[in-house]
Parts: sequence; C-alpha cells; structure tokens
Amino acid sequence: MPGFEMIAEEEKKHVNQVLDSTVFMRYGFDGMRNGYWKAKELEQALASRMQVKEVHCVSSGTAALTVALASSGIGAGDEVIMPTFTFVASFESILALGAVPILVDVDDTLTINPTAVEKAITPNTKAIMPVHMCGSMADLDVLKAICAKHSLLLIEDACQAIGGSYKGQPLGSIGDLGCLSFDYVKTITCGEGGAVLTNNKTYYQNAHKYSDHGHDHIGNDRGAEAHPFLGYNYRISELHAAVGCAQIEKLDGFIALQKRNYTILKEKLKAVPGITFRRVPEGGEENFSFLNFYMPTIEKARLAHKALKDGGVDACFYWFDNNWHYYRKWEHLTHKTALGKLPKEVLQQLPDYSKADFSASDAWVGRNISCLIKLSWSAEEMEARATKMATLLATI
Repeated sequence: MPGFEMIAEEEKKHVNQVLDSTVFMRYGFDGMRNGYWKAKELEQALASRMQVKEVHCVSSGTAALTVALASSGIGAGDEVIMPTFTFVASFESILALGAVPILVDVDDTLTINPTAVEKAITPNTKAIMPVHMCGSMADLDVLKAICAKHSLLLIEDACQAIGGSYKGQPLGSIGDLGCLSFDYVKTITCGEGGAVLTNNKTYYQNAHKYSDHGHDHIGNDRGAEAHPFLGYNYRISELHAAVGCAQIEKLDGFIALQKRNYTILKEKLKAVPGITFRRVPEGGEENFSFLNFYMPTIEKARLAHKALKDGGVDACFYWFDNNWHYYRKWEHLTHKTALGKLPKEVLQQLPDYSKADFSASDAWVGRNISCLIKLSWSAEEMEARATKMATLLATI
C-alpha cells in the first residue's frame, strides 16, 4: 500500500486509450469512444474479483458510502451505528443524508465492538456500519446476527481493506452493501474513486441512478432519460476508471507483497517484550496494508511512536492523537459546526459527544501503533527496517 507506488505502463495504456478517444465521461458519446467504456470495464473486473453480482463505481470512497446509504433508503432521522475509530468520511456520509451517526466503542480488533453496537440500538436505528480499518475486519458473523435480530442493514466500509477476506469472502461483499475507496493512498488507486458493492438488484438500480442526478439510464438518448427520484452527481470519470482498470489486475500481486513485508515485520516485533497484536477474527485474513500492535500502556505507546520517529522510521502512525481518524479530534462533529443549518433531526438526535465515555476505545487505540506496509520495500529493506524497529522498541 499504496497502489501509486506501482504506477507503470499498464496504467498509461488504459489512460491513453481514453485520451485518444477524447471521451472522459462515463455516459454517452458512443460513437467517439473507439469501443472503450472504462467505468464499465472496472465494474466488471471488480464484480469478478469481489464475488458480487453488482458494482457501481463513483467519484470517491466518501461518495460510495453516501450512495450506499441513500440507495438502501437511509434518510433524515435514521440512525447509523459506526465506530469511534475510522476516517471522518464515515460520519460525513451519514450526515449528508440528514441521518444521525451513532458512535460506539471499538475492541481489540480496532473495529466496531458488537456488544457496544447492541446497546446503542434504538427504534431509529436503521443500519450498522462496521469499518474495516487498516486492512482487517470486524466480527462480521456477530454483526450479521445482530442485524438479523433487529432487522437492520449491514453496510461494510471496506475502503481500507480491499483484498482482505472473511471466511473466504472478500471484505465488502458480506453485508447488504459494501464500499471501497480508490483514492491516491489506497491499496489500489484511481487517483480519486470508489465503488458500491451489492448482491441486491434494487440497491444497485438505486445506486447508479442516484449517483447520476437520478437518470434512469434507459435507452440510448441521455437527454430523454427519465428521473424516477432525486439524485446528485457522484460519477467517476473515464480517466480515473482507466487507472483502476490497470490497478485491479495488480491487486493480488500487491497483497502478496504486503503479506511478505508484513510477515517480516511481525516476526521481528514478536520478540519485543510487552508488544501484542490486534485480534483478527477467526477465519479472517487481512489485506496486510498495516501492521497494528499494542504497547502495554498509552504512555509507552506515545514513547514508542516518538522513538520510531526520532530514529528515522517513517510511516508509523499513532491514531490516538490523529486529527482525522479518531473521535477525540472530531471537534466539528462534537460542536455540530457546519456552513449551513443542520437538519433538525441531527440537532435533536445527535448525542453530546463532548460528554461521551469512550474509554473502552481509548484503552485500545491509545496503546496502538499502526505501521504502513509499503509495496516498494524490498525484502532486504524490510528486514533492515524491522530490525531497527525492534531495537528501538525494546528500549521503551
């Protein structure tokens, strides 16, 4: 991770095909295309690789989350349960629809805690959104059982986890809908882009219409298409999709490289006293984009992060103090800061997160160090890096 490390002639070939056609939009202009439909090509490749019936590509991972929620009928006043550890896009997509993000604790998987989920369910709850952070999954069987018990939707945010799997199924293919991101620093990149995955024909039909101003895409005359419901513009461009067409073909190779480098690092760190590792649910396999380990205390985690940084080890993150990925720095959500008026449902139903007790999350995220696994590191470079990290961490 990330895929931009491996941009090469394959990506140039696909992009040049679009440039030569001069058609950058995914819809229309049939006669000018020279037969190239890159968004459709990427969707077909993703459907095959992700083992789902339907895929619709959109402009970003955030767009994928928003479209997935809207396509399943989530709207004003509906509550969506999500974890305290994620990227801000998770709650942004919920709020964009006038729905209400309900934050709950994470556990030793660094993903949503099913026990906390069940306690947070109210008559307004419509969906559970597990986020497979840093390449590994939530306890999906337990979450599926909770959803079945309470008639809730399971919407997987697999934006950081493409290539991972749970009991043989690709992450993102297990819930009612799944979402992927192809932004510049994801395992495969389009520069910007995302995808909605589903086996539900209705949700797919809703998704491709909603993400294109409500166009029904029936017939061959775009100007004559009907608008069965309101929509917005979350379209992916042919240029972005073209990059993705090359990258998806490289995914398995990327995962193999990440696994090699991840394994080298983990084997070295196992020998450091006091270090433990995140729990991966039984039957799950990470996409190996990050190695996550725990120090014995929050204080030692901060010292460890500083020691790695001072020692010249880059790409190691301490999410507990991060502005974007952990609830502690989400002041704009806590204070409901927006450019315009927020919907009354959000103002009335959003919990006061300034008073929330997420100490259970703090106990895990506060002790965690997250190490990015780069594709471009050779095995020799990874061995040297791992040895250096182990040496530095042994002094904490």
